[in-house]
Amino acid sequence: MGYEVASLARLIEQFERMPSIGHKTAQRLAFYVLNMSDDQAKNFAKAILDAHEKIHRCSVCCNLSEDELCPICARADRDRSVICVVEDPRDVIAIERTHEFSGTYHVLGGVISPLNGIGPEQLNIKELIARMGSGEVKEVIMATNPTVEGEATAMYVSRLLKPMGIATTRLAYGVPVGADLEYADEVTLLRALEGRQEI
Repeated sequence: MGYEVASLARLIEQFERMPSIGHKTAQRLAFYVLNMSDDQAKNFAKAILDAHEKIHRCSVCCNLSEDELCPICARADRDRSVICVVEDPRDVIAIERTHEFSGTYHVLGGVISPLNGIGPEQLNIKELIARMGSGEVKEVIMATNPTVEGEATAMYVSRLLKPMGIATTRLAYGVPVGADLEYADEVTLLRALEGRQEI
């Protein structure tokens, strides 16, 4: 007969539902939570509830926001003629860390993936096309991941934008800094050669 505490088992089960969390990691997280003080546990639970209740999609770019507009769309100094299209809000955070991009973003909320039952209608593509109506957008940078689904999504969106006369570009990709050429696959090396620049 096994030993089980029902409340602990339910907590472990909830952590296991999170992406990339296996049973052992879920167990460690559950025991960490159990060792919190009452105040720490309440603050932790409150942070989860607050995030769930207060965060929604920005009405312009579909990024995460607590207000009508996300902090990026609300800033007057952002270049509204350039939109960087990404798969999810984590990609916005990654690009913002570079401190080099001064345009705006559009979060698709995923990629086209017929095998997973995700078509263009499940993504925030209509909202992106609606943003083109203002006439101020001159370039759309497709920054989806270099996967089969990411490439298909980038091609689909670029075909929609082409008749509108809006330049559609793709992020360059190739050999990452610090990597050895001998371990790079053929597609990565091909893209690196195609995207080479003068030094």
